[in-house]
Amino acid sequence: MTRRQLIHMVRYPSMTVLLIGIPVLLLLLFVYVFGGTLGAGLPGGVASGPEGRAAYLDYVTPAIVTMAAASAAQGTAISVAMDVTGGIVARFRSMAISPGSVLTGHVVSAVIQSLLSMATLLLVAIALGMRPGASPRDWLLLGGLLTLTALALTWLSVALGLVSKSVETASNLPMFLIFLPFLGSGFVPVESMPAGLAWFAEHQPFTPIIETVRGLLAGEPVPASTAWLAVGWCLAIALLGYLWSRRLYATRAMAPSAG
Repeated sequence: MTRRQLIHMVRYPSMTVLLIGIPVLLLLLFVYVFGGTLGAGLPGGVASGPEGRAAYLDYVTPAIVTMAAASAAQGTAISVAMDVTGGIVARFRSMAISPGSVLTGHVVSAVIQSLLSMATLLLVAIALGMRPGASPRDWLLLGGLLTLTALALTWLSVALGLVSKSVETASNLPMFLIFLPFLGSGFVPVESMPAGLAWFAEHQPFTPIIETVRGLLAGEPVPASTAWLAVGWCLAIALLGYLWSRRLYATRAMAPSAG
């Protein structure tokens, strides 16, 4: 099942190109259009213009990296919905394969796609002037956290794809995952937000994930509470998505009327 999904990626590269291209365009937009002004508002008191733009590149890259994982997860929801509504799952039922392998194939290929998108974005950020201070240990921890984030968002999107009645619905349900970084510490400091929005930003899952990624990239100490909260959110979302997906697959895709 994983090989099937990887072959789809190779034969139909437009989705992969889109998943890589949109985060890169967002990075260029926020750095070169808004970065000079927004960077001047960051803690540290840098000047607007090129100096602020450079500071904002370091600040916003972690947010767009996590958005790249969310964008890839949206493609997974669409792919799962196409399988369920298109009848291919009914054919899989007649084969001697584990029911869970169908979902696992989607997840593994999507995580690979997410990591490819995030790695490309980091390379573009470095080409634009970002100079990470991460040590080899920090890079290993960063790779582990990004993989865990991609895994969590992918399992949740698999469930959203299974619960959708059509491909169109599946393309819209995961959209909130892309917008949540805007309502966290991804683009502006939480302290600059109104009180109610700041509370939400501090207690939603993307904020500790982004803060941990930001600290690891900069090579700065990350508070243990923030790092463990990021890991905890990822594990909770992954477990929720996995259990929900298995239940939906058993009740919908494996039903006699499926396909």
